[in-house]
Parts: sequence; structure tokens; C-alpha cells
Amino acid sequence: MTKQPAPIREQTRSVVRSLLAQTAMDLFAAKGYDNTTVDEVAAAAGVSRRTLFNYFRSKEDLALSSLSEQGNLIAARLAERPANEDPWTALRAAFRVIEEIDTTPEKRLEFLTLLFRNDALRAGHAEKQARWQDLFTPLIEPRLPETDRRTLQARTIAAAAIVCLQTAIEEWARLGGKVDLFELYDTAVQAVRRPA
Repeated sequence: MTKQPAPIREQTRSVVRSLLAQTAMDLFAAKGYDNTTVDEVAAAAGVSRRTLFNYFRSKEDLALSSLSEQGNLIAARLAERPANEDPWTALRAAFRVIEEIDTTPEKRLEFLTLLFRNDALRAGHAEKQARWQDLFTPLIEPRLPETDRRTLQARTIAAAAIVCLQTAIEEWARLGGKVDLFELYDTAVQAVRRPA
């Protein structure tokens, strides 16, 4: 079955969102998140404040928009994994979509540094990752043996894997992006899955 392309209007909206988010990230990197206003972002992008708010609910949403998109990409990749693959293997493979996102390691490091140094953005990041748990759980559940607690188990695996990824990303940023992210992720997972 051939996948239908998104309608032109939807594609255009996605491109505009991406350009607005990139403009904002450039300003946040140059001036700092707290020192950059929404009006400055709108002016730099050549749009009105109202237009900016047609695409983003808030300044925080603007800064964290890529995380929602990442969650959807990871979920789509997870849905494509072989049905008989164990949840941890499937999640690791799905998380690799992060490396395919069109950005440079320097830009990724710049974003993560901004994110981890700002309390409001850190909190928003945690909230977006909680939504990832809701996206991943129904995709993990069929991979588990059928029990009356399968949903709980799937939610727990999703939450643990997300925390492992988050911890690996934070360590990757702390180390200046000079190590392999998925080696750090594997270390984090091994710590969680280590037999008692």
C-alpha cells in the first residue's frame, strides 16, 4: 500500500513551523531564552506576533516544538518494527530516528545546552516526554505476554526507556557531544535492566 503524501496546506504549515522554530532557536542561542521576546522572534522571522501564535501556543512551545515532532517520528518508527521484536530492542531502534533529524551535532548541542540550563524549558521537556509515554505504550503492549497487567508493564517500559534516553542525552550534552549517544543509552538501559 502506497502512503499518501500530506496535503500541500499541511506540508506548507509544517515548513513554516520549522522555519519559525529555527529562527527562534537562533535568537535563543544568541541572546538567551529569557532575554528573547516573542516580538523579537516574530520580527526576525518577518511575521506578526499574531501569525507566530497561529503556529505556537507560547514561547516555550516554540522552543520545544521539535520534541513533539520527535515523539511522533519515534512512534512511527516503533510501529514499523517487527512485531516479534522485544520492546527494548524495538525502542532502541526507534530512538535512532533522533540521529536522522536534519541538524548538525553543533546545533543539537546548542539546543540541549539551552534546554538543560533553563528551568521552564526543562519542565516543558519533561511534559513533552510524558506525552511520548502515551504514544509508545500502545505500540509496546502487543509485544508483551498477555496478562491483566500488560498495560502497566508497557507504560513502565516506555517510561524507563524514555528516562534512559533523557539521561543519555544529558550526559552526551555534558560531554560536549564527543561520545556516541547510543553507547550512553545502552549503559543507561543496562543499569535499569541489571538483574538484582
